[in-house]
Amino acid sequence: MGATTVAVLGSTGSIGTQTLEVVRAEPDRFSVAALAAHRSVRELASQAAEFRPAVVGIGDQELAAELTSAVPAGSEVVAGPDAFAALAGTADVVVNGVVGFAGLGVTLEALGAGRRLALANKESLIAAGPLVQPLRSRPGAELIPVDSEHSAVHQCLAGEPSPPERLILTGSGGPFRGRSADELREVTVADALAHPTWSMGPKITVDSSTLMNKGLEVIEAHELFGVDYSCIDVLIQPQSVVHSMVTFGDGSTVAQLSMPDMRLPIGYALAYPERIDTPFGAVDWAALGSLTFELPDAGTFRCLGLAYEAGRVGGTAPAWLNGANECAVGAFLDGRLCWHEIASVIEHAMGHHDGAAADSVEAVIAADSAGRRHAADAVKRAGS
Repeated sequence: MGATTVAVLGSTGSIGTQTLEVVRAEPDRFSVAALAAHRSVRELASQAAEFRPAVVGIGDQELAAELTSAVPAGSEVVAGPDAFAALAGTADVVVNGVVGFAGLGVTLEALGAGRRLALANKESLIAAGPLVQPLRSRPGAELIPVDSEHSAVHQCLAGEPSPPERLILTGSGGPFRGRSADELREVTVADALAHPTWSMGPKITVDSSTLMNKGLEVIEAHELFGVDYSCIDVLIQPQSVVHSMVTFGDGSTVAQLSMPDMRLPIGYALAYPERIDTPFGAVDWAALGSLTFELPDAGTFRCLGLAYEAGRVGGTAPAWLNGANECAVGAFLDGRLCWHEIASVIEHAMGHHDGAAADSVEAVIAADSAGRRHAADAVKRAGS
């Protein structure tokens, strides 16, 4: 049996580069069929030179000629805004490491083509869950989550005949755990990007600091595992060793534990139902010490509650929320919005949600755009 082929879309980002580390560690098990990035020509060309994929994609059409001259002979170049989705049917496993709503096309195309989707782009499932769900039943289609929390739940449920009673999603609490609302009024971008345990891209790291990342994960867990929102809890686990837990009707709780290393859930998604042989997340139990748990401060970190509310509303509300959040986070990273104003901007945008159903790609895109538009209005008012 030959090596499993992998398409790494978003290959120069955090998930993409760690996926390639897994491939390096297990070269007999995996080979790279396609790579794609938005603009990072130099890094993408270097990856292509090492892994020799059949196809390399670049999102910025204007960079196509530069990339073509830099990749090794034999690697085809595709370019433009549809390049990522065009590569979603080129391998046995498609890793969707694209950041934000832009990853929706990859998710739809990969599942539609009957591929295994290693999903790190939570936004596409959150915004377009009603469109994604039917595609999961396509012959050959399989969705394995890469987020450490959802990978943990997947591992806890694998082979389990009984339905879960509760899902408990854990989180580190981010860089501002334990701080009051007043203490957070003057935090900087650098403060928000200083995550205590995980190395992630800036957007996801800011989401972690507001707990929106955890809120989006609640919506994703609902979509992935079909569990009602009333049965999904969030618990802060500062050591980031217990990645999530599942409680069953008999009172038993099953948990997945490992050191914080994204290569473990990535490897799990690539090799499923087998496991890779490289112990990326092995725990030294004697050195670990204690594990602690605490409830999230939903009053200070209001984004968590906003996400629960959008999930319960359903339809296009999660897409609206996601668009508003991406706009607010972008404004914060650009220095146009204070950290403590992010939740208020999103809340303002959600107050204008029109209640539309998520019954088409166009409806989801429209909701995302509307969420961004109303958030942008709130950002302008905050800065005036």
